[in-house]
Amino acid sequence: MKILLIHQYFLEKNDGGGSRFNEMAKAWAAQGHEVTVLAGMVHYATGKKEERYKGKFTYLDKQFYDKVDVIRCHVSESYNSSFLGRLWAYFSFVFGSIYAGLFKVKGKHDVILVTSPPLFVGITAYILSLFKRLPFVFEVRDLWPESAIDTGVLQNKLIIKFAYWFENLIYKKAKLVNVLTPAFRTKLIEKGVPENKVIFIPNAADFSLAEEVQKDFDAFAFKKSIGLEDNFVITYVGAHGVANHLIQLLDAAELLKDTNVIFQLVGSGMRKESLIEEKNKRGLKNIIFRDPVPKAEVFKYILASDMGASVLKKVDTFKTIYSNKTFDYMSCKKPTLLAIDGVSRELIEEADCGIYVEPENPMAIANGIKEILTNSQHLEEMGHNGYEHAIKNFDRTVLASRYLDHIKTVMK
Repeated sequence: MKILLIHQYFLEKNDGGGSRFNEMAKAWAAQGHEVTVLAGMVHYATGKKEERYKGKFTYLDKQFYDKVDVIRCHVSESYNSSFLGRLWAYFSFVFGSIYAGLFKVKGKHDVILVTSPPLFVGITAYILSLFKRLPFVFEVRDLWPESAIDTGVLQNKLIIKFAYWFENLIYKKAKLVNVLTPAFRTKLIEKGVPENKVIFIPNAADFSLAEEVQKDFDAFAFKKSIGLEDNFVITYVGAHGVANHLIQLLDAAELLKDTNVIFQLVGSGMRKESLIEEKNKRGLKNIIFRDPVPKAEVFKYILASDMGASVLKKVDTFKTIYSNKTFDYMSCKKPTLLAIDGVSRELIEEADCGIYVEPENPMAIANGIKEILTNSQHLEEMGHNGYEHAIKNFDRTVLASRYLDHIKTVMK
């Protein structure tokens, strides 16, 4: 099978961010399939381009992985400058990816798979499906435009109206719509998407990478090397953006100054500098910011921690999502400090693999941590529980094969 994947935020090699489709593409290639990716040049967290992309409209990474080619398409670096800047970044990718799909993609493909957000990548999928006479599968990683509206990213009424109209059009034209959580499935059916069109392939855990990193890895020695051997370390891995609302961890840290708890935040994003300024302003010694690191290094930081943190802004839309960070913590046998209500909470409570604390409630976060500090045995049990639950329900290799089974049903 030859798959044309459209993913604006497809990661660079060894990037530490959410790598759902990097891993899916490798799994499909390992099964003998070929994947061509239309991706953006601007990193989703930093809003910056690598030097090799500057001055180019498209850039081909041939054999990015074995049997996986990546064509990077122009995206405006105005992404983090303002609302209009971000909107232009979305549409600049649409224009760039349509051009690349028509003139740079070589050979015939069997199916188009497009993953959102941003919702507007659906424009590329629809146009290419018409020109190439191919079916397309649309994936919903985050409910758009709801999440953009709830977080304040999308405010213009005309654009919101267009987004809802376009969302409805894409659901009609797609042969299948994949969702990442059961709550998404319910929402889409409520919106009028036929039940038999909605499939469910959730995020998954990277067991192979976690196991590879653990070979000959001394977690305590690593923890000691970064000067945290005497601390209870809670690590957050991911974007430092509006939706993540990491200020709540600084607020909790302020309430935990009399403990040995350290929050370690690994990653980047448009709010990182302001968070560092706030940390310095408050004189918080129990918050550490670290630059983004390759995925293998991310796992080292997780393995050398006591817990992993998954947090988001307190809005209703985020009650419908699974946090992909939680699956990384599960694969490393680390319990999760979860400040996200809804299906993410249901997941960790079903698996008994962490503790839920009310989002944006610093006192609740601090008290939840203090409670777990008194029960180290339960901490270890929760880490083991999460690993077993993820292996049973969220193994990436199994889910990648299941995804292909669904895709085959729409191929001509």
